[in-house]
Amino acid sequence: MSAIIEHSTSVVPGDGKLEILLIEDDPGDAFLFEELLGEELPDARIVQARTLREARERLRPGIHCAVVDLSLPDAEGLDLLRAVLDMAPRSAVLVLTGRSDAAVGVAAVAAGAEDYLIKHEVDGPLLARAIRYALERKRAEDSERQLMEAELRSEENARIELGLLPVPLIDDPELQHHTRYRPGRERALLGGDFYDTVQTADGTVHLVIGDVCGHGPDEASLGVRLRMAWRTLVLAGHTGMDLLGTLDTVLGHERWSEEIFTTLSMVTIAPDRQRARFRMAGHPAPLLFGETTATALPDDAYGPALGLFPGSEWPAAEVELTGRWSLMLYTDGLIEGRVGGGPDRLGTEGLVEMASAARAQGLTGDLLIDHLVTAVEALNGEALTDDLAVVMLSGKAAR
Repeated sequence: MSAIIEHSTSVVPGDGKLEILLIEDDPGDAFLFEELLGEELPDARIVQARTLREARERLRPGIHCAVVDLSLPDAEGLDLLRAVLDMAPRSAVLVLTGRSDAAVGVAAVAAGAEDYLIKHEVDGPLLARAIRYALERKRAEDSERQLMEAELRSEENARIELGLLPVPLIDDPELQHHTRYRPGRERALLGGDFYDTVQTADGTVHLVIGDVCGHGPDEASLGVRLRMAWRTLVLAGHTGMDLLGTLDTVLGHERWSEEIFTTLSMVTIAPDRQRARFRMAGHPAPLLFGETTATALPDDAYGPALGLFPGSEWPAAEVELTGRWSLMLYTDGLIEGRVGGGPDRLGTEGLVEMASAARAQGLTGDLLIDHLVTAVEALNGEALTDDLAVVMLSGKAAR
């Protein structure tokens, strides 16, 4: 007859009872099993199944441990074990073998059982200890599996996010392109900031950098969509007000709330590399580096952020590029750090002063960007928490 003993438990974490499924067709062995456990684990609930078919009917998510005799009327050996493992992937499995079947027990552990015991050599303490060990080992295996699954998901997400960062479309060997990108979200690779660089067939180089308000995955997704829309529009021949107006429309359709807006700075560099036309939509002014100096582009090309006022206009301004020059576009994560632990922010003026000193030291390209980020963090007293993106393009004006 089937035997069921019901009690509460202190073996299994939480308020649930320790439930054990005994898969054993010998009534004498089943009775002995229950007697031994009754002394050592009086708060356990034991359910017996005489066949694999009965075990299939009685296995349920609440079963914490299955104790399996590998010789049943309708199944035996490792085939029986594999069937139980398939039916109860979240349960610990303990195998019972005869004296002459120790090798089978070892093979059972290799096949997925937590442990094995030899019948007629088992006493109460050994049986209780084996069950506890099997439960702990199963929990450890589940934790390791969940950790591996989390790591695989993290690696997959990392590949996806890295794949969404742009590859600049530039074929002018005289231009040097440098970027830095660091999201504010912990363990993320993509934030709401975005950037891109595209050279069109006539030799004109277009740069953009933008910042979607907010820091979550939704903002990151929107930033990617806006960047891709910008690249598509540029390659289709759209520029200036036409381009910004279309992006404003795209933002209106793609955002999930009317409160979402995007700041943006856009620069177009002439094929002769002697002029740069720029527009700013609520975004910090880019920096222009000369041989030994740094200046912010004038704010007379300033309009509202995208998504705020329908029908907005964004005036353009133009600067002359002479000699060897560099243009640096950045998001406000670089200038909103605090200065000296007080309430004051670095701001554009502070960044210009810092950048001028670095340029006077002869720093360029990656070294210049890294120096600025490190110096900003030092003033802030800790790592920057906002999304941060920097794009620097360097070249030489044609004579």
